[in-house]
Amino acid sequence: MFPELFSVAGKTALITGGTRGIGYMIAEGYLRAGVRVYISSRKPDACELAQQELSQFGEVHAIPADVSKEDECRALINQVAAQEDSLHILVNNAGATWGAAFDEFPGAAWDKVLTLNVKAPFMLTQLARPLLDAAAAEGNPARVINIGSIDGLTVPSLGNYSYSASKAAVHHLTRHLAAELAPSILVNAIAPGPFPSKMMAATLDAVGDQIAAATPVKRIGRAEDVAAAVSGLTGHQLHDRRGHRARRRVEHHRRCRGVNSAASPADAN
Repeated sequence: MFPELFSVAGKTALITGGTRGIGYMIAEGYLRAGVRVYISSRKPDACELAQQELSQFGEVHAIPADVSKEDECRALINQVAAQEDSLHILVNNAGATWGAAFDEFPGAAWDKVLTLNVKAPFMLTQLARPLLDAAAAEGNPARVINIGSIDGLTVPSLGNYSYSASKAAVHHLTRHLAAELAPSILVNAIAPGPFPSKMMAATLDAVGDQIAAATPVKRIGRAEDVAAAVSGLTGHQLHDRRGHRARRRVEHHRRCRGVNSAASPADAN
């Protein structure tokens, strides 16, 4: 009984920004757990390489798409819909950051980061809703996981102003979507601290030891940490059965304390 409560085997998932970093870790975790996985990235060569690497763990399909553009969001969902009648899990992971001193922080940093980090998760969830509704079953809803950040919950130490604001917006958008889409679709967010990724590479190279020392567990995140978090949120057991209260209680945050700041120019999955 209990293994079934946490099982995601046989489900289908779409993970944006799934070719590297946290998205790649989530993809590998799901594949190892028996999920059929679709990943996306704006770079075709990154899609091809990630698909080759991840295929050893299970069935994975890679679709190039720049989800900062509405037409490519639509094309991505349409391509998934061409191969699947339903979608059990959508992970909105693709994101961008921008770091600069306050007096030098450009307006373009707001346009780029908020478009990818906030608008894209909303558009993708809206477009994927028919597939998600089709996957929802009595007692086992479809799931949307938004990847937030500890920087959306605390004040970062570095100048990633648009990034931290965007992640705070992601957390509140998650609450709003959870209220709108429950009970057939459960919407949750996780707020990771520092994980090894291209986006975090410059920061970890510069101050990685200090960042690790500042966390309660004295280390940065590992692949199994984020894989366990998303699997726990998408397994069978997370289902609030208390009727009207589900709309207010379905959204939860799992916090991995730490610093997730960037001191380099914009980067995106």
